[in-house]
Amino acid sequence: MKVTLITGAASGLGRELSYLFARDGNHLLLIDIHIEGLKETKQEIEKINSFIHVDLLEVDLSDLNSYKKIYNYTEEKNYFINNLVNCAGFGDCCDINKMNIDKQLTMTNVNCNALLYFTKVFLDKMLEKNEGHIINISSIAGFMPRPYMCTYHACKSYVLLLGEAISYEIRKTNVKLLTLCPGPFTSSFVKQAHNDYTFTKIKPVSAKTVALYGYKKSQKGKKVAIVGFKNKLIIFATRFFPRSLITLISAKNIRKNK
Repeated sequence: MKVTLITGAASGLGRELSYLFARDGNHLLLIDIHIEGLKETKQEIEKINSFIHVDLLEVDLSDLNSYKKIYNYTEEKNYFINNLVNCAGFGDCCDINKMNIDKQLTMTNVNCNALLYFTKVFLDKMLEKNEGHIINISSIAGFMPRPYMCTYHACKSYVLLLGEAISYEIRKTNVKLLTLCPGPFTSSFVKQAHNDYTFTKIKPVSAKTVALYGYKKSQKGKKVAIVGFKNKLIIFATRFFPRSLITLISAKNIRKNK
């Protein structure tokens, strides 16, 4: 059975993408650490399309051992993952001298290692059948450094560069990989990541807007999609300025709360 696997589906962007795939009649395997959020997502999906199968898995993607368990689950169920959405992730703001290294390593596992594992194992299956789509969630953060969010920005840069490289390798196949790069959007990410910091001059768009944009670009076979005209201008402008200046400007857009 063809199934769309979406991580981080309990809320925000992952949930909105689940709705879009459900609307087009895709069976779903939804993964998140928050089972109650997954149940809420499923309830809404049943209102959208009651004829599809929706499977839920409560999994902590910071646990490296969980990845193979998920893959084995899809094999036992005889699922062919023809659409993969790597949406799970989180961020953290902190001074480098106050950094909780365990939290940073957990972030790397969720944002990078889980994404790499699922991209690799399910891409292999897609290439065997010469069909499939992958959406990996990066960010405009992947194009620039940001003091006080060094690990998060590095993770998103990893996702971006990984996706661009893989897209080139599979360019002659019918398998497509999109790296989606939104700016700020409405989600629980802000509350979880900011801690004692506040971003300035940033107006988030809705997760629904980001999801619809990414979904359409994926269906068209795009390799990289930056969400929003203003964000595209920002990324274009970074090509013409020294990295030191970009870092300085980036740092000025985040301030520590008193």
